[in-house]
Amino acid sequence: MSKRIAVLVSGGGTNLQALIDAQSQGKLGGGELCAVIASKPGVFALERADKAGIPGYVVSRKDYPSSQAMTVALVDKLRALRVDLVVLAGFMVILTEEMVQAFPNAILNVHPSLIPAFSGPGCYGLHVHEQALAYGVKVTGATVHFVSRECDGGPIVLQQAVEVREDDTPETLQRRVMEQAEWVILPQAVSLFCQGRLSVDGRAVHVLPPGGGAG
Repeated sequence: MSKRIAVLVSGGGTNLQALIDAQSQGKLGGGELCAVIASKPGVFALERADKAGIPGYVVSRKDYPSSQAMTVALVDKLRALRVDLVVLAGFMVILTEEMVQAFPNAILNVHPSLIPAFSGPGCYGLHVHEQALAYGVKVTGATVHFVSRECDGGPIVLQQAVEVREDDTPETLQRRVMEQAEWVILPQAVSLFCQGRLSVDGRAVHVLPPGGGAG
């Protein structure tokens, strides 16, 4: 039975598009994108979902008195949709622990650095690449990890390195990290999850061979 996937978005949805493209190519490991949920109305990601024939929903932060109240409403929505995997793809609202409790080791997030570098509270979007350039690293990249209570602190599923160039700006680096890393490893991680090939052991995530150990 295919795994039902909900993608949570707050903006343009470029990582969502990578998942839509992977699904159309049969590369999501049998997973099915069953819902796109936005944290505010009118975002372009909802147009991408509509074009791909994926139901779109809005659970708006401003409609709730607290992050916790919004998280509870989101969990209720995800449960009603019978979701197996939640993917955070540029979702800019901090979710409270009710989400992790409802979907333990079943929430994937993509972060535009090689965690633990340039991660944690306040490290998002262009800020991450500004910090990487300011620090002078020669290599950066992206990380897909399971979401835990700690911001950007959950078990790491996949990482992909990207070279930093001498003439990079935060904007050029952001674009290259998306194209060479985020859009590559996010669909891979979703596919591995949907195939039942991710085993979490404390902080370590082991990728099992195809067929669950049959070589």
